Amino acid sequence: MTIGLDAAPAGLGTKIAAGAGGLVLLVAVLAAGAGAGIASLLGGGSAAPSATATTNIPPAMLALYQEAATTCPGLPWTVLAAIGTVESANGTSTLPGVKSGQNAAGAMGPLQMLGPTFAAYDTPVPPGGADPPSPYDPVDAVYAAARDLCANGAANGANLPASVYAYNHSTQYVVEVLALASSYGQTQAQTVAAGTAGGIAVDWALAQVGTPYIWGGETPGVGFDCSGLVQAAYKVAGITLPRVAQDQYDATIKLAPGDPLQPGDLMFFGQSTSDVTHVGIYIGGGQMVDAPHTGADVRVEATPTTPGAPWGTDVLVGMSNPAA
Repeated sequence: MTIGLDAAPAGLGTKIAAGAGGLVLLVAVLAAGAGAGIASLLGGGSAAPSATATTNIPPAMLALYQEAATTCPGLPWTVLAAIGTVESANGTSTLPGVKSGQNAAGAMGPLQMLGPTFAAYDTPVPPGGADPPSPYDPVDAVYAAARDLCANGAANGANLPASVYAYNHSTQYVVEVLALASSYGQTQAQTVAAGTAGGIAVDWALAQVGTPYIWGGETPGVGFDCSGLVQAAYKVAGITLPRVAQDQYDATIKLAPGDPLQPGDLMFFGQSTSDVTHVGIYIGGGQMVDAPHTGADVRVEATPTTPGAPWGTDVLVGMSNPAA
């Protein structure tokens, strides 16, 4: 098999595309009333910060996102953090409108809110906030953003995607924010796995979410194919794997029927054990991170967990533990 000739099925019937070259989310996640499911995917309000979150977010802002989210039951702090990251790199951006003034669209502050929107959600003044409230004050801005999201679908996890869409009317923005949020929250399984080779590989792979798929790609920030992402993630974890999905399947220890899946286990897809064409890294909760196909990006998506189960036009061939 040619190196990098690993492909996942495009246009699966259970998914919808979110912008050219964008990530995809399950229809059930995006549908109205599916907030509880996506809240679980994003780690919920009590999720521990992943290594990706603690690396990318200044400690004071991380604490602020966690505190502000508690004012809206059902709003994961990871969503607030993802919005802050996308809008202003958590207040560290030097672009117009972040520290003073406005950007070209009239948005202000670290959460890039329009003046009338901020005014609608700036009270009561939170502990440590400026009085009168200021969109440039991080405390005021984060709490106002939490109230905005809460009023537009985040309350009780009713419809988190709708709340993010109301914040910025762009489907691609919603996908970017929710994908980033999924990398910021660490599930209980990931917490248990932290420090293990599998946990390290998961955290590293999640940090690559949004990187374009490139056939034969194996470079962070440039592009990956499916086996290139897996090989690179496990190299960081200190484990050397072959380059192609079929070879990775052949070289790793397979899980036996009934063995529990752990974060970091590999999910292999194709037509048979001798025709493996795709691989992803299990992250827990019936989800994996993978580099899917040309025209898409590294993403988090649902995976079957029973060998032989269909996945698009392929089946789940098997699972393995590279660290075994």
